[in-house]
Amino acid sequence: MFENLSDKLERAFKTLKGQGRITEINVAETLKEVRKALLDADVNYKIAKEFTDSVKEKALGMSVLSSVQPGEMLIKITRDELALLMGGQSKDISLKGSPAVILIAGLQGSGKTTFSGKLAHFLKSKRGRSVLLVACDVYRPAAVEQLKILGEQVSAPVYAEEGAGNPVKIAENAVRHARQHGFNTVIIDTAGRLAVDQEMMNEIAAIRKAVAPEEILFVVDAMTGQDAVHTAREFNERLDFNGVVLTKLDGDTRGGAAISIMSVVHKPVKFISSGEKMEALDVFHPERMADRILGKGDIVSLVEKAQEQFNEEEARRLQKKIAKNKFDFEDFLGQIQQIKKMGNLKDLASMIPGMGKAIRNLDIDDNAFKNIEAIIRSMTPTERSTPAILNGSRRMRIAKGSGTQIQEVNRLIKQFDETRKMMHMMTDKTKVAKMMRNMPKQ
Repeated sequence: MFENLSDKLERAFKTLKGQGRITEINVAETLKEVRKALLDADVNYKIAKEFTDSVKEKALGMSVLSSVQPGEMLIKITRDELALLMGGQSKDISLKGSPAVILIAGLQGSGKTTFSGKLAHFLKSKRGRSVLLVACDVYRPAAVEQLKILGEQVSAPVYAEEGAGNPVKIAENAVRHARQHGFNTVIIDTAGRLAVDQEMMNEIAAIRKAVAPEEILFVVDAMTGQDAVHTAREFNERLDFNGVVLTKLDGDTRGGAAISIMSVVHKPVKFISSGEKMEALDVFHPERMADRILGKGDIVSLVEKAQEQFNEEEARRLQKKIAKNKFDFEDFLGQIQQIKKMGNLKDLASMIPGMGKAIRNLDIDDNAFKNIEAIIRSMTPTERSTPAILNGSRRMRIAKGSGTQIQEVNRLIKQFDETRKMMHMMTDKTKVAKMMRNMPKQ
């Protein structure tokens, strides 16, 4: 999302490279470019100017440490101010009440229904909540059916009243149903419009009054830029929502909404969403996002995603197999499945410091493992557990069964064998020490 902004900020800070100290002149030159970069990212002019004025004031009022270059110091100040502009710290969702009612609002096409499914999955898998989804969009064709499909994907039941036309009554009945059947969380997906109108506002205000939600989340399409910020302001004046959800961050968006929406509506961004996968929902961390904007990656979020998918018991089991050189294709396939659950591969790679720019023009999609999975699934259980028996005829059969070429099968088996040997060697401290000793001296 922030690729262009990151590039322009990097170029702006280069004007300070090699400078011995921060001065009013070199700071002014750098921050002029920073302001241009923010404006190009669709950040409101007033917000961009206030931001750079604040950075300038702090930079000129700070004595630069002898061990820190002026450019590094200004980047640090900019990073802190960016995080502050986006909310400072992450804000959690409130789950008080019995049940806790969460009302989802936004324009049509912003991704409300998909987000409702993602939120249900998030609360079930990470908070241990029992969730009831509620279909209150009685106007959009197939809206109820879409929510039912998403509910099935995340194993969350959907409350709907076929043929009913009163969203307020549906919401009231749904909360009563949740209370009677032991659900501790209700997520109400409401109708949207193509633009803000009085009828829409009156309806959602009536739902709010009827069910008294603990949390109101406004879902906004990040690709709409400053229009998203203006829409958020109008919704907030009527609903006084608790937080913002930014969707479609994987699209062609400049990021201005994410940066400036907090300072306009004075409500925190609580979640960010990208892609269609139900796992593709993250808590918004302003400091981590500031790091990503400045090209420093987000290693903390990457580790958290990994920890969610890999448990200690499984790690110990694999470590024992690797130590005995018994790691097989079944284990490998399991690891691929875990990695895929972590989210978009290119987005994950961009969280590694320095990788974002390096992989920008590479085509890394979620089908990157498609052929590998097909090849492994075409093996028999015995072949997966004992790769040594994969002779020529078996490889030919696997290639035909997976719809791949024999060369691809041979390459995968060779790479797997080399990787397994390396993994086994790394568990042997004696071999690692010997390898280190034999490395050429610099």
